[in-house]
Amino acid sequence: MLQLSLMHVTYAVDMRIFVLLLLAPSLANAGDIYTRDGVTDGDTFYLAPAAFANDDPAYQSWVTYSLMKSTCQLEIGGKNPARASSFDCEFRSRQHLVNAWQEKRSVNPDFSDAYLDELADVQHAGFLAEYTVKYFGKKHWALPDGLRTSEFLRWRKQGLRGHKPVTRIIGSWNYQKKAASPY
Repeated sequence: MLQLSLMHVTYAVDMRIFVLLLLAPSLANAGDIYTRDGVTDGDTFYLAPAAFANDDPAYQSWVTYSLMKSTCQLEIGGKNPARASSFDCEFRSRQHLVNAWQEKRSVNPDFSDAYLDELADVQHAGFLAEYTVKYFGKKHWALPDGLRTSEFLRWRKQGLRGHKPVTRIIGSWNYQKKAASPY
């Protein structure tokens, strides 16, 4: 069963519904989680079949991230939304990832995932924006005012020792097949 929290969503309701309807027929695609560098090009995001069957709380948290990020990328648009990127898109997707994870942990505190637990610590310390810029930032991003980069860099020496950033996408980008013209 697909579980995700749409609380505190900043994107338009119509866009969320559109994306969920767009993703529903994607059961024919591969179900593996792949990392950010393995993203494929395309104009349509297909949710992996495992998103509907795998009830692992960490996995479902990444489903939330994947849906939020793909929705944002579609809003950014362009010829290839799979490559669309902005600070706001990455930051808000990671916020939803952490919130989904914390919601699941509130139900069962025994749930554990090394990366998601560390990311929750980053958010709790108030450095999620700085973390997003440091580990996932792109030169073309427009950054918000008030980033506490120096504070974050000091904090991470203790708070993130040996940390390895992770991005897991539950689904894949591909090009929507165009119907053949009957003429």
